[in-house]
Amino acid sequence: MYKLKIWLQPVIVSILLTSLNQNAALANQIVPILPNESVTPGAINPAITQSNIQSTICVIGYTKTIRPPSSFTAKLKIKQLSTLPYSAFNDLKTANFEEDHLISLELGGSPDDPRNLWPEPYASATGARVKDKAENALHALVCNGSMTLKTAQKAIATNWYAAYLKYVLRPNG
Repeated sequence: MYKLKIWLQPVIVSILLTSLNQNAALANQIVPILPNESVTPGAINPAITQSNIQSTICVIGYTKTIRPPSSFTAKLKIKQLSTLPYSAFNDLKTANFEEDHLISLELGGSPDDPRNLWPEPYASATGARVKDKAENALHALVCNGSMTLKTAQKAIATNWYAAYLKYVLRPNG
């Protein structure tokens, strides 16, 4: 059996601890922030169907025509941040959150149903800006005919981070 020299043992221990700390930090960064499904299960806009996507969600600028006013989303965000489960964020600064549509408007989500809106943190490795990438990727797949609207809606509502991993980070895998 190979015996390590006494002077080398502390170096190896240091390398192992550094590696463990880096892996733990990486693991902490990839814990996604998901909406609480009991209050934010997602809701679709019944006016959007597979047969009309080319004249609705696939038209540039369409979502601006149905987006709720910020006065509505701001009030909802304040209410959500001050009640469970979202009060667990322990942060009432509305600027730290996007009042996000779980099923995005570009995927036929309901614009004003509170079951489709949640306060999503910006300051997170898996926050609002990351989810936007998943929404954009799914929107492109729906509009180019590679994915059905229902499939995209289910993917984003079930676990938007899993959709991000599948359709953004590993789009061919």
